[in-house]
Amino acid sequence: MQITRQADYAVRAVLYLSRVGNSQRSATSTVAKEQRIPPSFLAKIISQLSIAGLLHTSRGARGGVTLARDPKDITLLEVVEAIDGPIMLNECVGDNATCTFDHDCPLRPVWCDAQEELVTRLKGTTFAQLMSQN
Repeated sequence: MQITRQADYAVRAVLYLSRVGNSQRSATSTVAKEQRIPPSFLAKIISQLSIAGLLHTSRGARGGVTLARDPKDITLLEVVEAIDGPIMLNECVGDNATCTFDHDCPLRPVWCDAQEELVTRLKGTTFAQLMSQN
């Protein structure tokens, strides 16, 4: 199981903006170049992160992008879900009615536990923590 390339790019963009800080706006072209993200792909990602309330964007000569909140207040889960939607390891985790085995399925509890652990880990990881690891 793997997050999408788009979510990976989003995480890298937010981490970059966390390192730069909110004292200055970053041009999307700079973010794209520094993080090796195709500029056209980054534009879509920036838009999705902005809609999710994670980034502020402004256009024009002095335009650019900044974090909407402090890095300690942005989690890895928020960024991934802003791009990929809610994490769902298997469709039965969200709705056990989709399982043909219903309550007799020995796998559903494993999927549910694994998803809960993953979501908890991503929710408990902030960009401030990620920055402090380097």
